[in-house]
Amino acid sequence: MKHLLYLGNGRKLQSVAKLDDRFESWGLRVDRRWAWNDEFPGSLDGYDGIFLSGSPHGAYEDVPFIRREHDLIREAADLGIPMLGVCFGSQILASALCGRDQVFRRDTCEIGYMDLKVTPEAATDPLASDWGETVHMFVWHNDEVRAGHPDMVILASSDLCPNQVWRHRSLPAWGIQGHPEITRAQAPVWFEENRARMTADGGDVDAFIAQADDALDAKTALTRFAELIQRG
Repeated sequence: MKHLLYLGNGRKLQSVAKLDDRFESWGLRVDRRWAWNDEFPGSLDGYDGIFLSGSPHGAYEDVPFIRREHDLIREAADLGIPMLGVCFGSQILASALCGRDQVFRRDTCEIGYMDLKVTPEAATDPLASDWGETVHMFVWHNDEVRAGHPDMVILASSDLCPNQVWRHRSLPAWGIQGHPEITRAQAPVWFEENRARMTADGGDVDAFIAQADDALDAKTALTRFAELIQRG
């Protein structure tokens, strides 16, 4: 059984999405480490893939676990271990692999369900090839990964964020700014948990609850990542 390192970067090890459990249901052995609490493996030996979760932190912050995670990402890249990051996970991947200046604080928050424009490069991408002209998912971010870096291939964008989904040009590493992991059933719980923050960021939480969607097309990137790890 292939071995996935799941790095939880949030205030709780397991989020509402319970994506770590889903990776297990897709046939992976999951080693859960609460990076937020400075819990990291002593070695990357034996890991076949790494998932990096979201976080209320910024990848540019001088926090001990963020420094350790930058080092772990670079070590994993040297070993050729496939990596996928969502939200903060995407941002810290970009920061570690393409430079600290790749992540910046936006002037305004981008929040809501969106149809992201899919680029032609997605058609041959191992994770994004199932997508059509657009991919639907919930987006919520105050930080952003810059586009235009020579080592980045952009797979999807929005009008306000040209780098919504990206992969590294030569490494098996992918970043998704949005939240494809949230299901229709989980969304209202997640929205209510974060009502105050989402409202402060300009979101209409009641409308989000009414629009709750499984975003199945976006979720194919998650299952394709699991399949990629299975194939080795």
